[in-house]
Amino acid sequence: MPIKISATELILNPDGSVYHLNVLPEDIGETVLLVGDPDRVPEVSKHFDTLQIQKQKREFITHTGTIGSNRVSVISTGIGTDNIDIVLNELDALVNIDLHTREVKSGKHDLSIVRIGTSGAVQADIPVDSILVSTFGLGLDQVLCYYEVEPAADVSHVAAALGLPFLQPYIFAADEGLLARFNQMSLKGLTATCCGFYAPQGRKMRVATRSENLITNLQNLALPQGKVTNFEMETAAILGLSKVFGFKAVSVNAIVANRITHQFSANPQAMIDKTIRYTLDSLF
Repeated sequence: MPIKISATELILNPDGSVYHLNVLPEDIGETVLLVGDPDRVPEVSKHFDTLQIQKQKREFITHTGTIGSNRVSVISTGIGTDNIDIVLNELDALVNIDLHTREVKSGKHDLSIVRIGTSGAVQADIPVDSILVSTFGLGLDQVLCYYEVEPAADVSHVAAALGLPFLQPYIFAADEGLLARFNQMSLKGLTATCCGFYAPQGRKMRVATRSENLITNLQNLALPQGKVTNFEMETAAILGLSKVFGFKAVSVNAIVANRITHQFSANPQAMIDKTIRYTLDSLF
C-alpha cells in the first residue's frame, strides 16, 4: 500500500501548492538554484533564455525558465538552515509525493540542487573576491540532528575542539558529479555552516558570547576531509538534506570577506554577479 501523508504533515494551499513555496509540481525545473536573498532571484533569472514562472510567498520567490534545453528554477530561501529545512522538504514533496492523493510516488525523482551564496573565509590565504566550491559542509547547527541519515564521517569531537560542547556537528559531501563541473577558476574547500550571523560566527559587539575563540578554532581545525576554508549559513544543511531525499547538491560561495585578514570586498555585488555567471556557465 502507498504511504499516505496526512494534512497536518503535508500542508497545502487552497490551490494545491506546497504551503511555503506556493508552487505546484509543474512549476519546478530539474535543476534548482538556491539563493538566500529574494532580490538575488531576478539577478539569476535574467540570464535564463526564457522565463515561464514567477511566484512569491513570504521570503520565498521562485522563477522558472529555460537555459538552452534545460528547465531551471531559482528559489530564494531566506537566511539560515531552518529555512533550508522548509525548502528542501517542500521540493521533495513536489517531485516525490502525489499532491492530489497525498501518497508517496512509487518511482524516485531526482533534483540537482545548487546553492549560490556569499561566505567569509577563515584561512588567510583565501583571497576576498574569489569563488569557492564546497567539497564538504560541516554543520554547526542542529537541523540534520533531527533526521535519520548517515553523515560522511563522525565529527562529534569538533564540538570540544571549537570550545562549544553543546554543539552536535555533522558533515556531508557535495555530489561528485556536480562538483566536477566546476573548473580551476574556483577554489575548493570545506565549508562550515553556522546557525546565526553574530555570535555563531564569532562576532562580538556589545555583549559577551560563548564563542570567543571560534574563528581561531575554526582556522586551526584539521579534519580528514581538510581544513575549514570558509563559513556561511546554509551549505551543510543543503548537502545533508539532499542526501536525505536522494538529491544531488553542491554549494558555490562568493568569498566577500576574510575573517583572518579582516578584509571585506570593495564591491560585493560585482562578486555576486561574477559567481552567478560562473555557476550558470559551469552547469549549462
